[in-house]
Amino acid sequence: MRRRIERLAIGMFCALGAAGLVVLAQGTDPATITGVVTSGAGPEAGVWVIAETGDLPTTFRKIVVTDDQGRFLLPELPEARYSVWVRGYGLVDSAPVTAAPGQDLRLEATVARTPQEAAAIYPASYWLSLIEPPEPEEFPGTGADGNGISEQLRTRDEYLYLVKACLRCHQVGGEFTRTHPAGSAYDSTVDAWDARVRMGQRGAEMSMWMSRFGRERGLRMFADWSDRIATGEVPPAPPRPRGLERNLVLTQWEWTDEMGKIHDEASTDKRNPRVNANGPIYGVDIANDNLAMLDPNTHTATMVRIPTLADRSAMRASYAQSGYPPSRLADLARFNPASIHNPMLDSRGRVWYTATLRPPENQPDWCREGSDNRYARYFPLERSGRNVSYYDPETGEFTMVDTCFGTHHLQFAHDESETLFMGRPNGPVIGWVDTRELDRTGDGRRSQGWCPTVVDTNGDGRITKPWNEPELVRGGRFEEDATASTYDFDPALDTRVTVGAYGIIVNPVDGSVWGAQDSYPGRIVRLVPGDDPPASCIAEVFEVPSERWNVEASGEIGFMPRGLDVDRNGVIWTALSGTNHLASFDRSKCGPLAGPDAHTGRHCAAGWTLHPLPGPTFRGTDVRADYNYYNWVDQFDTLGLGENVPIATGTGSDSLVALLPATGESVVMRVPYPLAGFHPRGLDGRIDDPDAGWKGRGVYSSTGSDTVWHAEDGFAVENGEYRSVSKPVLVKFQLRPHPLAE
Repeated sequence: MRRRIERLAIGMFCALGAAGLVVLAQGTDPATITGVVTSGAGPEAGVWVIAETGDLPTTFRKIVVTDDQGRFLLPELPEARYSVWVRGYGLVDSAPVTAAPGQDLRLEATVARTPQEAAAIYPASYWLSLIEPPEPEEFPGTGADGNGISEQLRTRDEYLYLVKACLRCHQVGGEFTRTHPAGSAYDSTVDAWDARVRMGQRGAEMSMWMSRFGRERGLRMFADWSDRIATGEVPPAPPRPRGLERNLVLTQWEWTDEMGKIHDEASTDKRNPRVNANGPIYGVDIANDNLAMLDPNTHTATMVRIPTLADRSAMRASYAQSGYPPSRLADLARFNPASIHNPMLDSRGRVWYTATLRPPENQPDWCREGSDNRYARYFPLERSGRNVSYYDPETGEFTMVDTCFGTHHLQFAHDESETLFMGRPNGPVIGWVDTRELDRTGDGRRSQGWCPTVVDTNGDGRITKPWNEPELVRGGRFEEDATASTYDFDPALDTRVTVGAYGIIVNPVDGSVWGAQDSYPGRIVRLVPGDDPPASCIAEVFEVPSERWNVEASGEIGFMPRGLDVDRNGVIWTALSGTNHLASFDRSKCGPLAGPDAHTGRHCAAGWTLHPLPGPTFRGTDVRADYNYYNWVDQFDTLGLGENVPIATGTGSDSLVALLPATGESVVMRVPYPLAGFHPRGLDGRIDDPDAGWKGRGVYSSTGSDTVWHAEDGFAVENGEYRSVSKPVLVKFQLRPHPLAE
């Protein structure tokens, strides 16, 4: 951690003069550090001032943006010694200085001497935009004996879908990914890329994705990209924060485990942001089967091992085969058969999360064909996946609920039963747990149910058996051109679709359940359980308007929905991670939604509105290079931009991006440090004190997945092995009235 060591050096006060800092005076508020940033060009507006301390139980940072005159105010600082420095586009990082709350500082910034020096701190998505994909006329691909592009890829958008899919787990374009630390050991850059996508725990997955391009052609594209960067090519410069973006206040805490992968966090009940006010923030450590807890008041972080019925020791062999460093294999705490996932708080502040409790194939008999369970009689399930559990902070106890259906994300309904709905990507059903029934009986079997997603294609207003079985889904792509030999469609029958639900949400207006399918071009599904499920369940499906529709929504087409949320008016919002849109879908604008073509989802173009988000595009395309892993709607104005504001996670740009629906304006809330260290999944907002103005509320998000290795100063080499020295961070976002508000 070179930079961190430099910043916290004891002798830093001796360097103040050389760093260009002058202590002007003691400030009036003992919990703030104030000052101004200037350079040889004058006051530096729209740059970040970063204060970091290691004096608290966990590493703590506060980050603000300078105003039009280069002034700044770092608010709500706990008593500690801080290392304070400046980062901004067009500058090189300033030398860190030591300061304490109550001081007023003058910080001297240095203008970058070269484009390459300035570009060192650009977000990963800007570097990724330098990739040059094949030309549109090269599609469909003709395979290894033709142009090298896979024959399965029919359009350039499908090709770019694969590029974007790489960003699910890390930022392609960060320094660690655009360069190769051992590149000189290979005969060519192509060989280096071929080796790097086979490395580590994700090696098999990354290598598989590379092969989907047409392996050699894909390797050459990435090699050309990194070769051009190595010879000095730089991306376009990002804009500095402006307008509302300068009112941003960021607070960061490090979670405890340096190898942790905090996939998601939860601060409150999504339906009531006052739940768990001033309480700990909960995170799920997907890598180590831990529930993480961070107290933002005491700045303490802890991890609690979750219970599961799975055999953790059985993971040793699979980790060894994947190239996991041998020195780590002795630490069984690193193995994660439960693969704990998305957390969500209920009205009592209990933390629900999805996790594997047993091998998915060890399905209870009552879930299977031949059971007397009414859901199994209607649609039996032979295997599950992740199940569901909850943690009660009052008792410190865990409760595990075995489910017949697989789970991924989870959302509570707005009903008296506080029903918890869960989906699984490309899964055959949407399932639920009646949590009030579970509390009353303790019977997980009695408390759960599920429905397959079946569309009314015979137009009689209900779902009846038998039905047409699903259309083909291959490699995440919906096969709309399936023929009778592969898909025997009978228009007199209803039709089951396998959309599943990566993102899932319950509409507060009508109680319908919605799911998003991460695929090309991607679809969303609506399920109404009805009064007598499973027989009363009925589904509708809607495909994202794409180049395959021959229709456009608001002049835009897109692909790859992933996150999903809803506003208080019942309008659905999904982040199209393939094209970087925040897309809204208003079902009230639709006409008839039943009939022989309803299962295709290519209806109701009028319901879609696609809002492009800012950022650079891939060369020669109109597809933006950022990746919106998930999205959330701030229904209750926890951030300060108003109610019902949708926000997407910019996982390729270290940011959250809010859309103001009334104006179409985007607000980019960048996390400038550590670079590649904020790779957000989900987010939520909480109101701790409704009478405290901006200080009493905020939005929380956390870095996720494998980015601790790729973050700025994220790894070290010891005895020939890479070792992570970075930790995942929790980030609180607040918007104050102006950049100098205390």
